Amino acid sequence: MNSGFSEYIKAEAKRLGFYACGIARAEPVDEETATHLRRWLSCGGNAGMAYMSNHIDMRLDPRLLMPDVKSIVSVALNYTPSQRPPEGEYQFAAYALGSDYHEVMKSKLRCLASSVVSSGVESRIFCDTAPVLERYWAVRAGLGWTGRNHQLIIPGAGSMFFLGELFLSIEVDYDEPMPSRCGNCRRCIDACPTHALSSDSELDANHCISYQTIENRGAIPPAIAAAMGDTVYGCDRCQTSCPWNRFARPNTEPLLQPRQELLSMRRADWHCLSIEDYRRLFKGSAVKRVKYEGLMRNIRAVNDSGED
Repeated sequence: MNSGFSEYIKAEAKRLGFYACGIARAEPVDEETATHLRRWLSCGGNAGMAYMSNHIDMRLDPRLLMPDVKSIVSVALNYTPSQRPPEGEYQFAAYALGSDYHEVMKSKLRCLASSVVSSGVESRIFCDTAPVLERYWAVRAGLGWTGRNHQLIIPGAGSMFFLGELFLSIEVDYDEPMPSRCGNCRRCIDACPTHALSSDSELDANHCISYQTIENRGAIPPAIAAAMGDTVYGCDRCQTSCPWNRFARPNTEPLLQPRQELLSMRRADWHCLSIEDYRRLFKGSAVKRVKYEGLMRNIRAVNDSGED
């Protein structure tokens, strides 16, 4: 394949609304990454997310997910919100303010695949639903680098991006990875109120507010609850503290815009939220993952902690 086809793929990705697109050769991940992942899992850095220990072989070699894959197209979709709930009200991670990103990304990836895949070419799309090291492949495809906050940072745009992949069974021209441009900055590490991030760029999910408020199904530890502030779903502090996010611009995707009913909710409304209200308010939203009981647990944790 010549460079013209690679540029065509990127042009189609841009037309579909993706902010960035790059392409990497499909091959096993490098030994440093493989060793780090195995060590992190063995030390329990994934907390209760046992699924992250599944299919390690596939995570480390994409050819086991799709035997004929030759190229991995990595795309990034901006989710920086145009609005947030008013200051002093309960807050949600920015990515969860609009419609469920899985469906938005998959729809766009399907359109990309139908536009660029010709007869005889095999393809598969992925978005956070398969054992794919998404940030690794985004870095390999030249989109940006992985910051100390463990988010992909795109120069001139920041880190609030959904990632997705299109696997192709053909070879194309590939992009070059870029080096980290975090320098000596450690603002994300210092901004984390629970010290989930360490100076050696490691992440302990056990101490992460996002893990505790979304993935954890048990009680929230008091020390975590005391650090949640007004946030009842996820946490953006390691992102909002990053200097690169001063370049972020609000996304223009209609499906990712915050729902006005959500923005108009006040603390008193949340305290008397019924399960029917929850289902209506978060229909088609990523917040469904935490379920009604989990969201109300988070609200109680913030409220009880504030009364201490």
